[in-house]
Amino acid sequence: MATAAVTALALAVGLPELAHASPDQPRAQRSDDLISTGQSDGPGDGLPPGWELTGDGAEKHLVWRAPQPVPMGDARVEFYAGDRLLGRPTATDDQQTFRLKLDDEAVTAKDALGDLQALAAGRRLDKPEPTAPPRGAAPTPDRLPAAEVDPGKPGKYRTVKGEYDLESVKLPGFPAKVEMRATVVGPVGAPGKRPLALFLHGRHGTCYKGDQSDGSWPCKSGWKPIPSYQGYLHDQKLLASQGYVTVSISANGINGQDDRAPDGGAQARSSLVRQHLGRFADWAADPSKAPGAVRGTAPVDLDRVMLVGHSRGGEGVNRAAFDSRYQPPADEDGYPHKARWQIRGTVLIGPTIFGQNPDPDVPSMTLLPGCDGDVSDLQGQLYSDNTRGVGNGSALHSSVYMVGANHNFFNTEWTPGQAQAPANDDFSSGPRPDPVCSPGHGPRLKAKQQQKAGSTYIAAAARLFVEGDDAARPLLDGSGKGAPSANPARVLTHAVGGRRTPAVVPGRSLTVTGGTLCDQTSSGSKGCLTRGAKGQSPHFAGFEVSPDPGRYALAMNWSRTGSTMSVKNARPVSLEGSDALALRLIVPPNTKGTKLDVTAVDASGKRAKLGQVRADGLPGSGYMATYWGQELRVPLKAATRAGLDLKQIQSLELTSRTGSGKAWLMDAWGWRPGTAEARPSKLARVDVGRLQVDEGDSGVRTYRAPVRVTGDGNGKVRLFVPGPNPDKFVAKTVTVRPGDTSIGVPFKVKGNKRYGGSTAQDVFAKTISGAVVGGYHGGVFVREDDPMPKVSVKPVAAKVTEGKPLKWRVSLSEAADVETYVAFRIERVSGGKELSTKDVDKAWLKRQFDSKPTPVRALSKVTPDPYLSVEVKAGKRSAELSIPTVKDRVREGQESVRLRLYTFDENWNEHRGPVFTGRVRDAS
Repeated sequence: MATAAVTALALAVGLPELAHASPDQPRAQRSDDLISTGQSDGPGDGLPPGWELTGDGAEKHLVWRAPQPVPMGDARVEFYAGDRLLGRPTATDDQQTFRLKLDDEAVTAKDALGDLQALAAGRRLDKPEPTAPPRGAAPTPDRLPAAEVDPGKPGKYRTVKGEYDLESVKLPGFPAKVEMRATVVGPVGAPGKRPLALFLHGRHGTCYKGDQSDGSWPCKSGWKPIPSYQGYLHDQKLLASQGYVTVSISANGINGQDDRAPDGGAQARSSLVRQHLGRFADWAADPSKAPGAVRGTAPVDLDRVMLVGHSRGGEGVNRAAFDSRYQPPADEDGYPHKARWQIRGTVLIGPTIFGQNPDPDVPSMTLLPGCDGDVSDLQGQLYSDNTRGVGNGSALHSSVYMVGANHNFFNTEWTPGQAQAPANDDFSSGPRPDPVCSPGHGPRLKAKQQQKAGSTYIAAAARLFVEGDDAARPLLDGSGKGAPSANPARVLTHAVGGRRTPAVVPGRSLTVTGGTLCDQTSSGSKGCLTRGAKGQSPHFAGFEVSPDPGRYALAMNWSRTGSTMSVKNARPVSLEGSDALALRLIVPPNTKGTKLDVTAVDASGKRAKLGQVRADGLPGSGYMATYWGQELRVPLKAATRAGLDLKQIQSLELTSRTGSGKAWLMDAWGWRPGTAEARPSKLARVDVGRLQVDEGDSGVRTYRAPVRVTGDGNGKVRLFVPGPNPDKFVAKTVTVRPGDTSIGVPFKVKGNKRYGGSTAQDVFAKTISGAVVGGYHGGVFVREDDPMPKVSVKPVAAKVTEGKPLKWRVSLSEAADVETYVAFRIERVSGGKELSTKDVDKAWLKRQFDSKPTPVRALSKVTPDPYLSVEVKAGKRSAELSIPTVKDRVREGQESVRLRLYTFDENWNEHRGPVFTGRVRDAS
């Protein structure tokens, strides 16, 4: 997609140092830096309250001002017009004003900005969510029978705690250095080398002072860093008592700067994780150089490492896992060295997955908080779903749905009453309590209950992934077992991988009768969840661009008992050696007793009813992502007794045994007990880079967006490239081989000698099979190499009789290829009488400020920040600013208005320009 880069025309009136482009990704500005347009775009002209359009042409911005600061979180804030993603705005330091550069003139038309929404992971920010329907307590899943082991029980070792604070490091793309600070908790008296668990927190506020917090970095004078890294001590102490050395690292320096990173900071977080692991490798080689906190506990076994990441920290440790096997491009990596450790597993708590490219070969457990108010679409589900068919399928990928847990309380430093800095409950339902997730209602967990349950499942993952203890597997793989230490939390699990055999994976090769193959990410008639559905599905979380092909589920919708959906594979599949068929099945939230018979048919047509599955919907009120696939199993003994050929299973049938209902089949697998050894696949690694070029003065040049392929295998990826319609991407399947340099995506760049602003051509990548994708967003950035025009302002009618307009001529030294705006702030008049709201044309007042003449007030007070602007159209060299005055027949002497020109430098710092004064005398 061709998009104008953020290139504000810094208007220079005798200030030549201001006449250059703004940065590619501007620093957030204070709310009073937002310049109003010359054409009103406030509520009176159709935009909802709190929204406005500012600027013109290449500098058109859509601005939303929140009534209260939006807490800094992990989900990206996004602007939508209906179902259409407009983009991701930049926040001000106070987290209350969000501005989005609008790149497409078609987008700025009023009819293109209908149904404006500010969302974060599907959660509505710009208006209260619909109040929860009044009803009784939501149904809560039954307590699961206990597994053989309870990993939440403390181990036999005494623990010791310490901290280290090393020299900060420079990471690519981040101006300020990032801290190397951590808390270490380990066992005392544990024999030999011990496994290492590293924790990485997510995106939270960085600095605080009293009851205030912000996202700046480094912290301002008098402010202290928020100690987010100290928030997992309860998890660290449990693992340390069980013999693990644990380290929790600080990432405030990334949180304060990742708004400028296309991947949300994933690569930077991976670099930071590997920086710390590299230090542990150095200290293992020479223990005398280790800090006291490390020397005070057991030595570490770097062949047994588990990474734990919360929120954006989850995406960071996922990236660190495959960066440890396949090195990123050196110019983008903050740790350009080979790994001297082995990652045995990852734990991802309420994680983001913006790139939707999980590591298929490292076992993972993704914890999905049912009441997550930050990453509320529970997109981390894709750490399981998107591994299907990518690697060899040996690594187990578990999803753990924890009913009643929110996002923040897994970290005590994000929990009110436990945190040193300001903290909040991320879940909110507006004025009416939510029956599921409001504190004190339904299954909502208290903070310490949630923390205990989280610690238990982190320890379960460590026991399975690092120690290989199969007794912990039933807690994670959908076997329906629970850990008493996690009570009263209700926890459901499912899994993919672990040597399961695919029986049905939805795709276009299937023949479906009695149901439909639905599109996970469409909201239209072919979509799995249509608009109006009460809630979201974690499985259907959207990608950066649309359409996003290849993502399907199988939908059933029946109104009578006995309705059957038949799903036929293009070729028979083998379930030989499997004990059961495991289905991941979604039923609507709050439903009870959905029953389906499951039948298998082999290639000869022989059929056998395998059994019946029953499912209750998860508790939900419409705020949460509760359309989640539960693992339901039926044994294959009936197929064996009926003489079916398990090597040649052709079809599966699901038959309703309830009068009406809905269900969605995510997939079905042949399952057998035991923990498979996770073996690495031979994978290609793909990184889409960004090429920066100058526009040039003439001619047309072709440049290729760099696509780098490394690794040790061949694979397939899907590239999303601009299509004929600039608002739509086209998905292309590409085979990739290490070292192949022919994949770069071509873009044409036309040169000229007029200023038009920089542009960006974007490319995105996702894996299909046999590959991992690191840098998933790149393209070609075309720098504008022509100077911006200088601006002059001359009075045309700066002294007028009331009833006539005040006028100034704004001129450019030469025409530009984009619209140019000049902004003037109305300032208070001192030493005389100021023009008021009753002295100007009321239609003009309404158009400019969405205001009325009464109550009468000075023009400098018509709004909190009154600005006027003049648009110089593309190809033109001048335009006029006019303030129409009216006769009022009141003798009041001369009145005046002061207009201050404002400009911006390349860092988006605001500079005050000259003042222009208009004077109006009585008509009589």
